[in-house]
Amino acid sequence: MSDHFKSGFVTIIGRPNVGKSTLMNHLIGQKIAITSNKPQTTRNRIQTVYTDMERGQIVFLDTPGIHQAKNKLGEYMVNVAERTLEEVDVILWLVEPSNFIGAGEQHIIKRLKKIKTPVILVINKVDTVSRDKILEFIDTYRKVYDFAEIVPASALRGENMDTVLDLIFQYLPYGPQFYDEETITDQPERAIVAEIIREKALHALEDEIPHGIAVCIDKMKERSGQQIIDIEATIVCERDSHKGIVIGKGGAMLKKIGSNARYEIERLLDSKVNLKLWVKVKKDWRDSDSMIKNFGYREER
Repeated sequence: MSDHFKSGFVTIIGRPNVGKSTLMNHLIGQKIAITSNKPQTTRNRIQTVYTDMERGQIVFLDTPGIHQAKNKLGEYMVNVAERTLEEVDVILWLVEPSNFIGAGEQHIIKRLKKIKTPVILVINKVDTVSRDKILEFIDTYRKVYDFAEIVPASALRGENMDTVLDLIFQYLPYGPQFYDEETITDQPERAIVAEIIREKALHALEDEIPHGIAVCIDKMKERSGQQIIDIEATIVCERDSHKGIVIGKGGAMLKKIGSNARYEIERLLDSKVNLKLWVKVKKDWRDSDSMIKNFGYREER
């Protein structure tokens, strides 16, 4: 490995729904962070790894969105996100293209002013605005914080993603390779499978089910001598009425969630999958410390 090899940790921050997971998936070139048009989809620090044998290795920490917490799960998510800011080498901050800096952004600026990490501002979704407006938006943000760089981009269309990568490498320290080049994520497969099921549930269910669903993997085992993985998972919701909606008429909704999830899990694991889903009600799980831990949302000390 050359002396010019760089390596380090990068976190992507931004208000919920600004396109962080889409950006991550585009940079890595594979679907890892789950994407949904419902806010607060990402709950754990998903580490994804980008390796370029010429330049170096970037380990991305996709933090939960930084926002004002409303319950214990919310507090946990904010703590994880804010602690990450001090542990990384570069921060990518994603914002929407706008002249208005709202309360959510102000909250993030306040946090950023307390740390010394270089911040690259990515003004995302520029495909939705006219070009002459973009300079105005850059100017608006340049006045409120001393950014290392400001890049207009579109994660959805892949515009300026190469520039974003170039700039990250520019600010990374020289260092060793943390993971071999085959590694894309350090999340155990069970965690990713749970997130895929949760994503498919969020997509299939209308707005009537809020974030009060979690997924537990009860069993994940390869059948001996066969290329089939048996997976049993439980979708946990907060109310009895939600349970009925998740199951659907004659089990139709649960079937739909299951077949959509199975298709993607088979691609992820490169194997046939036999997926069984159950639905349970655990009231107020989001305000119970022990339940949050059971569902895999553990704070690393």
